[in-house]
Amino acid sequence: MKPVTISSKYQVVIPREIREQFDLKPGRKVVFVPDNGTLRVIVVRSIKEVRGILKGMNIDHVREEVDEER
Repeated sequence: MKPVTISSKYQVVIPREIREQFDLKPGRKVVFVPDNGTLRVIVVRSIKEVRGILKGMNIDHVREEVDEER
């Protein structure tokens, strides 16, 4: 991983390898999240892209059922 430089306008160029790996295109949104002294860049996905991401998830212990037993 090679370092990038922050410009005088606080801009950085995302390296080509990273853009290709994460399919980043102009206009794509990202979120910067500070995390214990580091900075994480999270790619914002559309609802269409994440549809079905939880398919097959184990829902045996759902909160509503536990709350009803109280």
